[in-house]
Amino acid sequence: MLLLGAFILGLTACKTYQKVPYFRNIPADSATYARGRIIPTVAYQALKIKPDDLLGITISTLDNSTAVLTETTARPQSAPGAAMMPQAGSGFLVSAAGTVELPLLGSLLVSGYTTEQVKEQIRARAAKYYKDPVVSVRIMNFKVTVLGEVGHPGTYFVSGEKATLLDALGLAGDLTIYGNRRNVLLLRDSGGKQKSIRFNLNDGQVLTSPYLYLQQNDVVYVEPGKAKAAANNAARTQTIAIIGSAISVLIVALTRFR
Repeated sequence: MLLLGAFILGLTACKTYQKVPYFRNIPADSATYARGRIIPTVAYQALKIKPDDLLGITISTLDNSTAVLTETTARPQSAPGAAMMPQAGSGFLVSAAGTVELPLLGSLLVSGYTTEQVKEQIRARAAKYYKDPVVSVRIMNFKVTVLGEVGHPGTYFVSGEKATLLDALGLAGDLTIYGNRRNVLLLRDSGGKQKSIRFNLNDGQVLTSPYLYLQQNDVVYVEPGKAKAAANNAARTQTIAIIGSAISVLIVALTRFR
């Protein structure tokens, strides 16, 4: 009977372990170890700017008087040919209409465009007033929220613009042992509506998902697996048993001392 129990326990442990590793269907053969293996992945598509994004815009230009490059984040001087002077600020907020208002350069439609495309538009306008302007545009508030069974749930700001689901999970300390790797949920704003996408991290096909790369304000939720519920139930049962034992001891003691 004891051997049968051990056998059943071993089978259960093996089945549970199969749910833990990522990318189980990526071969672990000698060729993979010796030479590596090419795995098809989804092509990266640059982020599109959205309303309420915060843009960091910097323009560098040649100062005619000193022949050195100076730069600004806002409010250039009005005289054509003068160097742009820096001004402290937190960036340019994209309006609900998808535009930003730039000093001297005026209103610019940026929503739906990549930072590279906006950079070219700003350069074209700035060239009317400044000599050989060099423009930098970046999204300053690219953040994702990771919730559920991860090491450190929270909201994380991403440096750069290229971040995957795996990057977000890494920022949050990876999944706990109780996280359901077969059912990771991604919530994404899509034109004012929430779009939901689910991932199975046990399957290497997650690397080919068109939703692998994250966008601004994405939310990742890792739901608990059945093991978490079983652990909670076991802890609750143990607590009840301890309380019950304590009550029994107390009753026996009171009976003896009557």
